[in-house]
Amino acid sequence: MRGNEDIWEELEHQVSSCKRCKLCYTRKNSVLGEGSFNTTLMFVGEGPGEDEDNLGRPFVGKAGQLFDKILQSVELDRAEIFLTNIVKCRPPRNRIPEEAEIENCAEFLNAQIALINPKIIVAVGNVASNYFLSEHTKLTISKIRGESFYLESGIIVIPIFHPSYLLRNSALEEGSPKYLTWKDMLKIRELYNDMKEKI
Repeated sequence: MRGNEDIWEELEHQVSSCKRCKLCYTRKNSVLGEGSFNTTLMFVGEGPGEDEDNLGRPFVGKAGQLFDKILQSVELDRAEIFLTNIVKCRPPRNRIPEEAEIENCAEFLNAQIALINPKIIVAVGNVASNYFLSEHTKLTISKIRGESFYLESGIIVIPIFHPSYLLRNSALEEGSPKYLTWKDMLKIRELYNDMKEKI
């Protein structure tokens, strides 16, 4: 629909020209996100890293390559979901985004959620989990990963470990972070299939 395309183009322009916080002075490219605009499944990470900043695309560095393997393990394709981050510009040295930076980018993320209207949001890592679930829980992601939380809008939020964490914890045995992430992704895949059947 041309109307939605116009809105996306305007949103992309707003993000690429944004000067609301100091991240605009160090970014090479803003990273709005990519994937299907007609999906029920949205993945939201923390923020762009160096490779994402260079290419203007989300989840393309080493963690992104692992993320692709995680998707493939449950037969999901990047083209059928939507990928974005809490902040759209890379924090220097890949530090955790500051609260003010997150607040300044919230309008863009909320606009994306409104346009895509996902039924499931996968919060990838602590920053994304805290953003969506701060009013629901104070527990760390290791305690809530794989659990389903319902926002007032009816959207289901499911936290998972960030792939960068999995790179530092590469064991595959039962109970390991990678094993638990695979189990969480199986649950997400099943929910996604159920949502598609109801549409």
